Amino acid sequence: MKKVALCVAMLFLMAVFSAPASAKVVMNLGWQTADDSAYGELVTIFSGLVDEYTGGEVVVKRRCCGQIGGEEDGFKSLQIGIVDGFIITMNNVSPHYPLMDVFVLPYIFNSLEHASQVLEGPIGDRFRDQLYAKTGVYLLSYNAVEPRDMYNTKRPIRSMDDMKGLKLRVPKNKIMIRTFQAFGAEPVPLAWSEMSTALQTGTVEGGDNGTFVIRSQKFFDLADNLTVLDHFTSFSPLFCSKRFLGKLTDAQREAVIKAGRDAGRIHRANMLKKIEECRTYLEANGMKITRPDRTPFIEAARKLQDEILSKRSAEFREIVDQIRASSGSKTDA
Repeated sequence: MKKVALCVAMLFLMAVFSAPASAKVVMNLGWQTADDSAYGELVTIFSGLVDEYTGGEVVVKRRCCGQIGGEEDGFKSLQIGIVDGFIITMNNVSPHYPLMDVFVLPYIFNSLEHASQVLEGPIGDRFRDQLYAKTGVYLLSYNAVEPRDMYNTKRPIRSMDDMKGLKLRVPKNKIMIRTFQAFGAEPVPLAWSEMSTALQTGTVEGGDNGTFVIRSQKFFDLADNLTVLDHFTSFSPLFCSKRFLGKLTDAQREAVIKAGRDAGRIHRANMLKKIEECRTYLEANGMKITRPDRTPFIEAARKLQDEILSKRSAEFREIVDQIRASSGSKTDA
């Protein structure tokens, strides 16, 4: 009996002392680019803050390189609750939540600083609340804003005329497809996972991505020409599922949300300082950089904006009006 009692006591003590470890909540956080990409840097910042703010009660598990799926399906996985967290480029959110297309419009922002001001202000807060109410997916952080730079294997782009006939890979987003058409190119809608192979085989002759993605994916080994137009201001929000938030205590939930906001601000500040440095790196690795006069591109983009606005909801037009007003410009449509 004494031996049995001793065993029971030992098991009890083991359960007590192992309880904190087993009580930890794990957040499986996925993204599709490389672990050492800008997304990976964000996750490093975010996971460190989560650990600090929750006292180690919530642990972020890194799932880079498409381990838990791709961006095209990531948002739906968050809605269903089979994924805890995912970083998804904004244009891949639009098929699931069309209002995101507001931010996809070409030249909707005057500058990266203007984009940051909008996203971190009342417009961004309202958008976050609306998205969660309608989809059950919570936007933890808008993250860094950066331009999508063009690259191609055929020729330097010095004017809009040089865009004619170029087969450029475009995400499966209608606004991005129509933007490249307005610029004179031949857009080829293609999943991100197929891009490298398509570029190597000539199925496409180029595309556009965030400056840091071009570097981390080593597209400088595949394409010689880089074009700086600042036509799209891109960001890739960090999202989490309603199911994941439901696993957390009130204090943990508040800490994770705070970690998301703070990580986004830190990451954004870091990246803003490095964009030109990244372009210099691409040039040093063989890419020829051109910076065409943006005037004809902006004119084409504005016509496209107004055309799109005439066919979108009042809610869509209202957000665009707010963004334009914040930059001193007003809707003509």
